[in-house]
Amino acid sequence: MLEFVLENVGGLSKRHTPESLRTLLLARSTRRPDGCLIVQGYGTQRGIYQKIAGRAWAHIVAYAVFVGPIDPDLEIDHTCGVKDCIEPTHLRQISHAENCRSRAQAATCRNGHTREIDPATGRLRRQCRACNAEAQQRWRARQAAERAASMTPAGLAESRARWDRPAAAP
Repeated sequence: MLEFVLENVGGLSKRHTPESLRTLLLARSTRRPDGCLIVQGYGTQRGIYQKIAGRAWAHIVAYAVFVGPIDPDLEIDHTCGVKDCIEPTHLRQISHAENCRSRAQAATCRNGHTREIDPATGRLRRQCRACNAEAQQRWRARQAAERAASMTPAGLAESRARWDRPAAAP
């Protein structure tokens, strides 16, 4: 029964048992005022998914140890939205599609422009129009520079040399 609980937890070191994992998770975690149980995994960066007990994700191990067996077709989701939270009441199993739909979208792009709502889906657009316009301007400038360089005497000579070469044998 104990091995069955940890059966679908990938990257877990074989020496751990559910009891040792429970002790390890509780020893490496702290309770926040909002109810989240934040785990201190490997490394010092906070606010990201944490690894613990080998190469296993801490929230997946916590679900298996505190809640029960994991369905391999489902993903573990945080209802609180805190990636390093292992509070059992904040974890649930959902499908990949539902996990993608429930993700919070940033209201701004990585360059700080506000993103627009796509009328077809009712969600924020994946690409920012301002960033897309800037990228198109950069591309047009590169194309114009390449065209101008190809019209110089050196560029024309290179072009002629390319066309005068015999084709390579297959």
